Amino acid sequence: MLGSDVHAAGNIRPFSSDGCSLFPDGLSNKRELWLPCCIAHDKAYWQGGTWQQRLNADRQLKYCVARLGEPIIAELMLNGVRIGGSPFWPTGFRWGYGWDYLRGYKPLDDSEKQAVRKALRESETGTGKRAQPGLLY
Repeated sequence: MLGSDVHAAGNIRPFSSDGCSLFPDGLSNKRELWLPCCIAHDKAYWQGGTWQQRLNADRQLKYCVARLGEPIIAELMLNGVRIGGSPFWPTGFRWGYGWDYLRGYKPLDDSEKQAVRKALRESETGTGKRAQPGLLY
């Protein structure tokens, strides 16, 4: 059952981001330093996909934070998302959280990709934290 078709194609929830989830969005003197990295990572996690896509998204997060001059924080974040971001955890920040629970690791089909693009366009006109481009599928 894990990873099976428990979701309905095309029914992705609107994109949302809680920033860096259970991690600070930045340092005490730069409170949102790596927040754009986390929002880009949330974009990838929200839409989900394959195990390799998740690994790539997690590595992108690490590289993004490291480029900001925080390699130790970047490594901590990578370890956290690798452990806590499994699609099989019943959390609001799991891999594929835009879809119904237990979607697992599965490539997006054409109708799902279309739903993702539409939801992202709609999120750009809404309120809340803006997503960064670059981690689509």
